[in-house]
Amino acid sequence: MSPLARQRALFAVMCLIWGSNWLALKIGTGVVPPGFFSGVRWTIAGLLLLGWRWWRGQDNRVSRRLIGRLLLVSFLMVGLNALIQNYGLRLVSSGLAAVISSALTPISLLGFGVALGQERFTARQGVAIALGVCGIVTLFGPKAISGGLDPLEMLGVAGVVVGCLSYSLGSVLCRPLMRAMAPAQVATLTNLLGGLMLLAGSIPFEPGAGVAMRFDWGWPAWLSFLFLLIPGSLGGTIIYFVLVRDWGAGRTGTYAFVTPIISVLLGVFALGERVDAADAAGMLIMLVAAGLALRRG
Repeated sequence: MSPLARQRALFAVMCLIWGSNWLALKIGTGVVPPGFFSGVRWTIAGLLLLGWRWWRGQDNRVSRRLIGRLLLVSFLMVGLNALIQNYGLRLVSSGLAAVISSALTPISLLGFGVALGQERFTARQGVAIALGVCGIVTLFGPKAISGGLDPLEMLGVAGVVVGCLSYSLGSVLCRPLMRAMAPAQVATLTNLLGGLMLLAGSIPFEPGAGVAMRFDWGWPAWLSFLFLLIPGSLGGTIIYFVLVRDWGAGRTGTYAFVTPIISVLLGVFALGERVDAADAAGMLIMLVAAGLALRRG
């Protein structure tokens, strides 16, 4: 398998994993406070990766000059993103949240990448992003954006936007780290540090965290936790860092045009939801957008 074919295969796996995350996240954070739920998940993921790397004899030391950037990336990508976005998702419909995050992620990744000198904007990228946004609006817009937003919904929208921007900025800032550190090492330390930040804030301050520490969550929440931990935090995150290193944040961010399609298909097969002609058209447009953005040259 050529390096390009391998990268595209990894991209497909990442999209499949992260396209399935929404259902699990909705179930888990509906029972457990989002900060504590995410903090436990990311901390355990970091510890498991750390133990795996130690068992394989890999070096986990970090140069002193990189510690500040590593802490900032951990805060942006895990701590701030998980807390604000998960609470925001409690206040808006899943369709509206999908429109916001899916449309904003690749645009903000590319924008931060261009602003920080990591990306060069091209006409092909612009067309791909425009097509992707059109596809998302076609797929989710008529169902999600209906009527005005009340103050709580506006607050939820703000949480989704801030979380998305935080994750995108952290993704761009983490790329220089991988000139000196392996992607798996960056994923390990980012997961662990971000998870500990979440727990440090959640345990003393988040309502319901004390009760959640009994870990009597019920089997649906535990199943969602295990899915989010193993394929999501361990598998998908490492793949993401590898692709950010090899492709850059803007190109990797086109996953946001593919994962909503997977979410819709899961709804069809798992929940019996229906897909009409507009849904099918939106999926097709997003696939064309992702294919255009992933092309070479």
